[in-house]
Amino acid sequence: MGQLIVVGAQWGDEGKGKIVDLLTDFSDAVVRYQGGANAGHTLVVDKKKVVLHMIPSGILHNNVVCMIANGVVIDPELLIEEIDMLVGSGINVSKDNLKISNAAHVILPYHKLLDSYREEKRSKKIGTTQRGIGPAYEDKITRRGIRFQDFLDKTRFDQLLQQNLEYYNFLFENYFKKEALNFNTLVEKFDYYRERLSSFHENTSWLLHQYLSKGRKVLFEGAQGTLLDIDHGTYPYVTSSNTTTGGALTGTGIGPHKNISVLGICKAYTTRVGEGPFPTELNDDLGVKLRTEGAEFGSTTGRARRVGWLDIVALKYAIRINSITSIALTKLDILSALDEIKICTSYSYNGEKLNYFPNDSSILSKVECEYQSCSGWNSPIGDVKIFHDLPESAIRYIELLETLLEVPIDIVSLGPDRDKTIVRNHPFHS
Repeated sequence: MGQLIVVGAQWGDEGKGKIVDLLTDFSDAVVRYQGGANAGHTLVVDKKKVVLHMIPSGILHNNVVCMIANGVVIDPELLIEEIDMLVGSGINVSKDNLKISNAAHVILPYHKLLDSYREEKRSKKIGTTQRGIGPAYEDKITRRGIRFQDFLDKTRFDQLLQQNLEYYNFLFENYFKKEALNFNTLVEKFDYYRERLSSFHENTSWLLHQYLSKGRKVLFEGAQGTLLDIDHGTYPYVTSSNTTTGGALTGTGIGPHKNISVLGICKAYTTRVGEGPFPTELNDDLGVKLRTEGAEFGSTTGRARRVGWLDIVALKYAIRINSITSIALTKLDILSALDEIKICTSYSYNGEKLNYFPNDSSILSKVECEYQSCSGWNSPIGDVKIFHDLPESAIRYIELLETLLEVPIDIVSLGPDRDKTIVRNHPFHS
């Protein structure tokens, strides 16, 4: 297949960064299609940890072009910090291997402040990262947004900034009772950001079509996960963009092609960050153990992730709305010390069995889970290189998941390092 979309099949944090990094060896371009600096992709290369927020994971590879497409909202300050971090680590980042869409929208300081002020004022928290993502998308929809091409034109940017500050400063002073932002201070900051980032601009939709017309392999990298999708997730406890495969199309400017494969990434258990319903959540010592063993702390916020058993109902929902063609199962090694492993196979609500995922947070918060138990394998598996060398119980667990999900598990990840991966069937070769 020439095009591969990688999506998170749960509530994010599934290990997409490692899988994208692994598959980049077979790609000509890696394209980020939605989200912003609220996402964190953690990679471990030669035992060195690298955390990326906006730049595609493919940046660690030579001869690969990375694109930040139109569906992304860009924080210039954090993007510059990320570039400097990579360059300081000896990784090449230049206009030749990083392209930023002219049509991507820019996050301004007032977006981050609004995000923070709103969360502070809410009696029931959403759990936002307070990176300004939602307010930036809000401005995009209300046609008040500032695109990257507007940001690069100083005259146009200054005019738009002044107009927007009239609105935001009125809101800050009169509703939130906060201080107003200073126009000249912001102009000075963004003059510097413009100088640093101007060389990266590109019509990424056009460039992407050139790649596809020449038969080059393109990897589409999403952030967050399916259950955080603004339309299809556990609203209102969601992110502010479309994290599903539909977001990959509108977020890059390509149409549906018959040679697109979709790889869904999911953990061997389930996690989520922030508020919202979580049917299989473990609020006990076992949950604490899985969180500790799995290092389940957000790469963006550092917040402890909530942990629960694998949820087949939610995964089948993700498979359906994304047209997932195969699965990459991550963190199987974290289950190694368990005598018993449970899998949620169905829900019941008000005494009636539900075989579907209810897209209603009020219902989802009240469902009861029905579980199937599996035997654990009680042995470390991190160094296993061949699928059939895994313990028999681990193989049975994977085969059971394939039966329940009706989708093949092509990749099994046994740790954060690149070499701790079993590729049963390469997604780019299927």
